[in-house]
Amino acid sequence: MSVVTKDEDVEFTSTTSTTSTTTDANAGSNTGPFNFITKLFKNAPSIPQSLPIIPTAVRTTKAQDLMTRLVKEEECYSTESGAMAFIEACADGVIIEDCFEPEAIVGIEDVTTYMIEKAASRQGKGTVRMDKISDGDSACGFAWTWTTDSEEGLRGTTFAELDPVTDKISYIREITEPLFKPGDLTVEILKLATANATKKEPEPFVSSTPTDANEVAKYLFNEVQGQDVEEGMRFFSPSILYRDFNFEDILSGKDEVKKFIEDFSFPVIEFRTQKFDDGKLATCFTWEVVIMDSPQTTKGISFYELDPDTRLITYVRDVPEPAIKPPPLGKLARQLRPGLGYFQGVEIGSRQDGL
Repeated sequence: MSVVTKDEDVEFTSTTSTTSTTTDANAGSNTGPFNFITKLFKNAPSIPQSLPIIPTAVRTTKAQDLMTRLVKEEECYSTESGAMAFIEACADGVIIEDCFEPEAIVGIEDVTTYMIEKAASRQGKGTVRMDKISDGDSACGFAWTWTTDSEEGLRGTTFAELDPVTDKISYIREITEPLFKPGDLTVEILKLATANATKKEPEPFVSSTPTDANEVAKYLFNEVQGQDVEEGMRFFSPSILYRDFNFEDILSGKDEVKKFIEDFSFPVIEFRTQKFDDGKLATCFTWEVVIMDSPQTTKGISFYELDPDTRLITYVRDVPEPAIKPPPLGKLARQLRPGLGYFQGVEIGSRQDGL
């Protein structure tokens, strides 16, 4: 009987008799299947003790790592030493768009003054808790809450982008929640503003199913927005939690989210995306709302988080900038309670992940 065994490109052939039991003097055993296996391995090419290791690309998350260290370990928003660590991590031409302030802070000198004053106003009075952060490399975003030992207060979102050459912070946009949340009044105002607008015809798009968080967000905002609500809804988990800071209550479940999206689908209102991070499981991106091509826009930040298994969206946080800077209520609350930024905080831990 002829037996052929293949190991990749090496072929071994042995012929044995099914009736013979002749003794192999050298091996001290009978011929047959077991003797054949012995010879097979004896004559096989030797395998080196250690195989060469082929390097594989390892994904880095430089932006996530840097901002996690600065906020959590260095406490850059509430200690002077942390503020200095933040400044050292900035590029010379860094731009900070703190949308609480009337103007952007530009350049390392002005950013140094801004960060030291910001930390000094809160040192010993409270700190910043990082609730969620996207796993971005070139840029990332994080959701945060101001806290004291017993209370938690102001919430917001920060987007951070690194210089591609130096890996230092080149751009920041930060927006805090409004203390007065207009809720459905926002929808009514937009209805009045767009009452005589002509509905745009849907533009053709190619349906796709991205699985990385940043690509999902790009697809929903740059391709699907204003075209097909149902196409967008298939990316949301049945257990989706959607926090829009125009409203007091969080949206829960696909039915509530679908109604929210439909309510804010106006023919001449566009969410124009500006900057995206490159997060895989969570992503943060900046945008501006344009109404009837007006030069006056409203800036914002969104944070999206995916289920790691289904790659469906499980959490969203949207926050728009205030119309007046600084907003009067927010300014007063920071003066009275600089550790919280609220007139009255809530019990620490009562809002899991800042929800």
